[in-house]
Amino acid sequence: MAAPKLRGMTPWIRSKLFLPGSRPELFAKGLAGEADALSFDLEDAVPDDGKAAARACVAECVRSPVTRAAGKLVIVRVNALGTPHFVDDIKALAVAGVDLINLPKCESPDELRAAAAAIAHVESSNATEAPIGLLVNIESAKGLRLAAQIAAAHPRVRGLQLGLGDLFEPLGVARRDALNVHAAMFALRLAAGEAGVFCLDGAFSDLGDDEGYRAEARMAQSLGFVGKTCIHPKQVPLANAAFTAKADDIELARRIVAAAHEATAQGRGAFVVDGRMIDPPFLRRAEAILAATRTP
Repeated sequence: MAAPKLRGMTPWIRSKLFLPGSRPELFAKGLAGEADALSFDLEDAVPDDGKAAARACVAECVRSPVTRAAGKLVIVRVNALGTPHFVDDIKALAVAGVDLINLPKCESPDELRAAAAAIAHVESSNATEAPIGLLVNIESAKGLRLAAQIAAAHPRVRGLQLGLGDLFEPLGVARRDALNVHAAMFALRLAAGEAGVFCLDGAFSDLGDDEGYRAEARMAQSLGFVGKTCIHPKQVPLANAAFTAKADDIELARRIVAAAHEATAQGRGAFVVDGRMIDPPFLRRAEAILAATRTP
């Protein structure tokens, strides 16, 4: 079954697979794989002298009927605002077929608004019908401090993504310490919650440590993240497993929603399910669980 596109502010992105824009031979494999979203990378994975060629390869792929038929959420990570490549990236990729533009290294609401304005200008020139959303990378101490303001700076922002490597390494923060990771995840999740956008976990670079990936994915899931980045296809099933709602949770959510309808018909605001008092926050969570599953 094809993965849906955006459902309001909550997309189906259990797994987001990076595809270097300079490696077009990997595109077909990604489209045929199990990742919910594909992130075509024009930034770190592509050297400066290969940017133009990678940009052309990605633009051709996202316009392809084969890509549209795959039903993936299509994301393009462009180069940062202020680099010599940003404008050319936007000109080539702010087009139909791209669901989200992934903006790296954003540190202020002003930067975010400038990027959104550039995208709007290109969309107008290209006669793009559906506005392209923004997935904003938070990768610095300043960016994390201002994350809620950045996320609220423009309605194009659909989500925030955590970049722990860029955030931790310059500060000498241990990347493999679970307490450090939890602190950063929690801060970003609250910022996303304040702005009303989703939160996506970043990459885990040790391809030989599946359990480390699982542990980090489980932590992100427990904090309300929608999914996790994959830098290799082998990580995709790990992410999908961590972020797929359990059958018991789905069934409980169904009972809560059904009981809410009955309570509303009877003029009651709060009600009990399985011995637990349910009020609006719990109902909203149950509705979100059902919205984020393909099970009808």
